Amino acid sequence: MLRAVERHRHLLDFALASLLRRKGKNAALIGVYTLVVFLLGSTLFFTHGIKREAARLLAEAPEIVVQRTVMGRYEPVPADWTEKVRALRGVSEVQPRLWGYYFDPGLKANYTFLVDRRAEPGKVLLGAALSRARGAYPGDTISFDAFDGTFTSFEVTGVLSEASELLSADLILIAEGDYRRLTGAPAGLVTDLAVRVPNAKEVPAVAEKIAGLFPHARPILRSEILRTYDSLFDWRGGMMLAVLSATLLAFLILAWDKATALSAEERREIGILKAVGWDTGDIMLMKFWEGCSVSLLAFGAGSLLAYWHVFAGNGFVIVAALKGWSTLYPSFRIAPYLGPEQLITLFFLTVVPYTAATIVPAWRAATVDPDQVMR
Repeated sequence: MLRAVERHRHLLDFALASLLRRKGKNAALIGVYTLVVFLLGSTLFFTHGIKREAARLLAEAPEIVVQRTVMGRYEPVPADWTEKVRALRGVSEVQPRLWGYYFDPGLKANYTFLVDRRAEPGKVLLGAALSRARGAYPGDTISFDAFDGTFTSFEVTGVLSEASELLSADLILIAEGDYRRLTGAPAGLVTDLAVRVPNAKEVPAVAEKIAGLFPHARPILRSEILRTYDSLFDWRGGMMLAVLSATLLAFLILAWDKATALSAEERREIGILKAVGWDTGDIMLMKFWEGCSVSLLAFGAGSLLAYWHVFAGNGFVIVAALKGWSTLYPSFRIAPYLGPEQLITLFFLTVVPYTAATIVPAWRAATVDPDQVMR
């Protein structure tokens, strides 16, 4: 056992010395390899991180949201549905919600108005991204065009926490009377119902009862919202990986070309090694350690850079593609987290293809006839 360990240690020392003798060529390869790992790792880490942020922020969301559809389109929900849903077995609370969208032609952005029972008439609270975009801060006045063409102004009393900006970037909290006056929403109608069901096992049954109670009701479960977020970010991450796969393919072609196009110095080195007694197995092991050294160095450096880029640099290189295409981008910092599944996936996306691309060339190099090389 110790003899085998010593053998591999000596082969590793020789492989590292061989790499250092061609440091310029290998440094360029490691640089490109590190860049590939960095881009793929950033995409994987950011996608997983933003999904965790969405799941954390939606943890307090209602178990069921009841909407109403007529001819396939959303319609306001009658407020009298509230008591009928509250009377269902398993329901602990029903909160009628009033919210809607507002298009700002100046910013070419959509805002989300949400009625807050605690909001005072004539005053609003703004999401952090909206506050930055409009330059409106506590004490300032912000104005909107009402549905009837009148101009309505409100006092900004606060800005929502940046910790929730993933969900509240474009949000405006407003009093109910102000919202109805601004949008023309008639009394007796709300946008939807937020239903709380303490027992998670009863959620599907309660949703089925609501659907049976109201023909036009559409109950949406919190688990379905989470799956939608997961699918959305998985799709965006998949699109980024599909684009980057061309970069990975180009790198594998480069690795194959490097391994097959042995320089005269490398051929002479292999010929000398075989002439002094090295067998094919020794040379393949030496080439294996060369490839492992390059792979692990690039993988480690690329992973560290990707971690810093996502969790300290906020993913500034890829953030636009993964957050979405919006005028009001949420600005938030993803909580640092890196699970083994991300590293394993990144390892199989980068190290394994590189190793596979160099196995056959390494075998061809190990079987070179020393007489042919020495001539």
